[in-house]
Amino acid sequence: MTDILTYPDVVSWAVPFFIAAILIEFLWIHIRRQGGRYETRDAVTSLIMGAGSVASGILLGFIAWSFFMVLWEITPLDLGTSIWVILLCFVLDDLRYYWVHRFGHRIRWVWAAHVNHHSSQHYNLTTALRQTWTRDFTFIMLLRAPLILVGFHPAMVLFVGGINLIYQFWIHTEAIGKMPRWFEAVMNTPSHHRVHHGRNPRYLDANYAGVFIIWDKMFGTFVPELEEEKPDYGLVQNLGTFNPLRVAFHEWVAIFRDLFKPGLTFRERLLYAVAPPGWSHDGSRLTSEQIKARHLARHPEDAGSPGFTNDRLVRNG
Repeated sequence: MTDILTYPDVVSWAVPFFIAAILIEFLWIHIRRQGGRYETRDAVTSLIMGAGSVASGILLGFIAWSFFMVLWEITPLDLGTSIWVILLCFVLDDLRYYWVHRFGHRIRWVWAAHVNHHSSQHYNLTTALRQTWTRDFTFIMLLRAPLILVGFHPAMVLFVGGINLIYQFWIHTEAIGKMPRWFEAVMNTPSHHRVHHGRNPRYLDANYAGVFIIWDKMFGTFVPELEEEKPDYGLVQNLGTFNPLRVAFHEWVAIFRDLFKPGLTFRERLLYAVAPPGWSHDGSRLTSEQIKARHLARHPEDAGSPGFTNDRLVRNG
């Protein structure tokens, strides 16, 4: 088997591009007076979150790498390193990313590490850098295990994951409208990802794609951006702070506060960790499905329109 294999750290290589693109977007918005908005404190928070994510990756990355190498040692399969194997790995890893991302919105424990990425009420290229510090605590790295067990080297899996991350940088902008129809049909774009960052009931839990939007279309989570409904960015309940520590850890604190509430059953405590965000034992909060159903109750004319095509939502509404 190929035990020693290295690929370039493409994310580090891309940092100058990230900086240049942010400056260009900022100037574009400033000169054209359109295409988004920058707020200094918000942008600085995003940059700090990005730096913290890199630091946590350096400090804790050995955990995932050690786990992947253990898997590599026990699998009898080795697909090699041809360009076709790399391309296949890229596509399958993007499918993995879709499910990781979807779980990140539907399982509160995983949401606790992902929520910070959605905490900005603005949508510009700095938002792409607002990354988690606590990914390794979710154990979501387990979803990369099948790729390694079927014969993709861990270094290759991390390499294509880095390319995936770089691709997603440019879609965090309002300065680009819709792309050509053929591109919008297959690839994730700024328009598709603006929907994902919207907190409008219509746009909740949609467009989880990393690179290929086809996964959302295959699994029923695609919602197009509507010209008549601009995405309202942020969280259902916005934080109202630019403190990076609170941005990074607020949901973890909330989870443990709920877990240790007096008078709960074991099942209720477990659900506070693994149920969708917004679940509560007494119904005092709302999940995304309940928010959509409540919207339909008030606006029945939206039933069957994009974002409200789920039969259960229609019945609940």
